[in-house]
Amino acid sequence: MTNRTNRELKQEVLSQAEKSGIKFVNLQFTDIVGVVKNVSIPIHKFEDAIDYGLWFDGSSVEGFARIHESDMYLEPDLTTFRPIPWEQNDNPTARVICNVFTPEGTEFAGDPRYVLRRAEAEAARMGFLFQTGPELEFFLLRGERPSALESLPHDRAGYFDVTTDEAAEVRKEMVKALEAQGITVEASHHEVAPGQHEIDFRYGPALRTADAAITFRVTMKAIAERHGLYATFMPKPFYGMAGSGMHTHQSLADLHTGKNLFHDESNEYGLSDVARHYMAGLLHHARGMCAVLAPLVNSYKRLVPGYEAPVYISWARINRSALVRVPRITQGRPSSTRIELRCPDPSCNPYLAFAVMLACGLDGIKRQLPLPPPIEEDLFHFDEQAMAKHAVGVLPNSLAEALDEMERDDVVREALGQHVFDWFLEAKRQEWDEYRKQVTPWEIERYLQVY
Repeated sequence: MTNRTNRELKQEVLSQAEKSGIKFVNLQFTDIVGVVKNVSIPIHKFEDAIDYGLWFDGSSVEGFARIHESDMYLEPDLTTFRPIPWEQNDNPTARVICNVFTPEGTEFAGDPRYVLRRAEAEAARMGFLFQTGPELEFFLLRGERPSALESLPHDRAGYFDVTTDEAAEVRKEMVKALEAQGITVEASHHEVAPGQHEIDFRYGPALRTADAAITFRVTMKAIAERHGLYATFMPKPFYGMAGSGMHTHQSLADLHTGKNLFHDESNEYGLSDVARHYMAGLLHHARGMCAVLAPLVNSYKRLVPGYEAPVYISWARINRSALVRVPRITQGRPSSTRIELRCPDPSCNPYLAFAVMLACGLDGIKRQLPLPPPIEEDLFHFDEQAMAKHAVGVLPNSLAEALDEMERDDVVREALGQHVFDWFLEAKRQEWDEYRKQVTPWEIERYLQVY
């Protein structure tokens, strides 16, 4: 990312902090399920944290450690240092994203950022640079806090609407806050459902875009709160309306030249053999990686027929009901060749999501998996006979089913590492078990007086 030495980068960051009048620094990381954690330190302790790390109790963080092995330390990644735009008044504050280490000085296997860096290293050994572009959708709701939310969305606008979009100015402020943190925004617009929005940022190396996705979620919530609103990345907050996805564009480039390795102009879809094997890997492991990409009970209320969220394991260019879509290539720009995976949602941990996508795609390349023919027809109208004819599989229809598939997929297990794999399964099985014991308003309305 830079040719600067660590010493030069350290002096540059400390100088930037002094110029900006920074008084506090938030050392940030995520737990296994993607919840952002941070430790705030006064600026006079920052240089010490850079040089020696900051110790913390890992046993208090979901999925990190047991009581008897709790000590860990955070090491700031200084390339991620940024002042927090909405915290620049009385106590100007910056944040820096950290890597997690054990007392022995080794990278902690349960750090999601490490999981992605390890996957990127495997791609690099094969000569590849993994690039991604996630598109996070979210809802803006009225209410100062989640417990006081109105059930109605903030506005009644639809896709690309202007005159009825009450949140246009809020989105502009969100864009400014993202760009102030070094995230280049390419577009923002209202989405399909009332109260639903999308802001897209620049495509790039996976670790950088995963950091940006985490920053994005924090920023949207912070700016919304300042307008008396609440931003939610819940995949399906409203029955009968479109849910929120995190469609993820991705490609492989040559590690040394930067050339896009997915492009082949002689192919009908503009796809090279590398791209086709990579896509075959995604399709082959779609059921096994689904729990990581769509990790909530609620995720599977988005992944249902009738909306643009995919259910069927297939690929296409025009057909938006397909799991993998091939966007049209910009004329004269082969570097724009990429594929889009449409099942992830914005509740996922982007570090883990990108790691399993990459591992599954690389498995397709290593094993030279064949890519099935594309299906451009609307799969929502296929009957069982048509499904059998095209050998179309379906994604899991519940978190429980997705976890069973994940447990059987050795590529996903290896990508996550045994520590994260075991903790993730345990946490999510507990989540499913708690959900299945609930008695919902739907059940009361449906059954109480009838039976």
